[in-house]
Amino acid sequence: MASILDILNTQAGQSLINTASNRTSEKKEDVVSALGMALPLLLGAMKNNSKSPEGAAKLNEALSQDKHNGALFNQLNDLDPENLQNEGKKIVSHIFGENEENISSSLSAISNIKPENLSAIIKMAAPILLSILGSQKRKDNVGADGLDDLLGNILGSNSKHDNSFLETILDRDGDGNIIDDIGGMILGGNRSGRSGGSILGGFTGGK
Repeated sequence: MASILDILNTQAGQSLINTASNRTSEKKEDVVSALGMALPLLLGAMKNNSKSPEGAAKLNEALSQDKHNGALFNQLNDLDPENLQNEGKKIVSHIFGENEENISSSLSAISNIKPENLSAIIKMAAPILLSILGSQKRKDNVGADGLDDLLGNILGSNSKHDNSFLETILDRDGDGNIIDDIGGMILGGNRSGRSGGSILGGFTGGK
């Protein structure tokens, strides 16, 4: 099943990887790993937000803006990474809210990337993600009431991944420690008796 992670294998995805690697001085393989975690998290959080009429309306309004018409995804080689990061800062803050710092720190703890660089990579990916979503929304003529399904399709989700990704990841076993919970969700493992394997396995057709 196709998912958002498939963009990492495209020419545009490679441009994003190169841009983020050059901007942060992190190894490309580590950037790929970070994006593999960050993209599903961003989509999962948006999917969670879109479940309310107000959240869906706000996301629909954002995706309807001209700057999210899909053009950005095809212009990565010409973009200023600083401008990309600055734009992403606003997007990530809106999507993750008060959980932004915890998510960056937790992902950093299970990767080889410094927290500040991990945060920068997520912010650079965010405008690209909205550009993809905006393009798909226009292509399929999706309104606010169809965004939840659109996000689910781009996530490559199935019945095992219908729960709120953000809620599940932040504290999966209820112990207040989100580091081990994120690690279990992304890398595999079955905490708190829930079914399914890792997020990345589920999104790429594995288990």
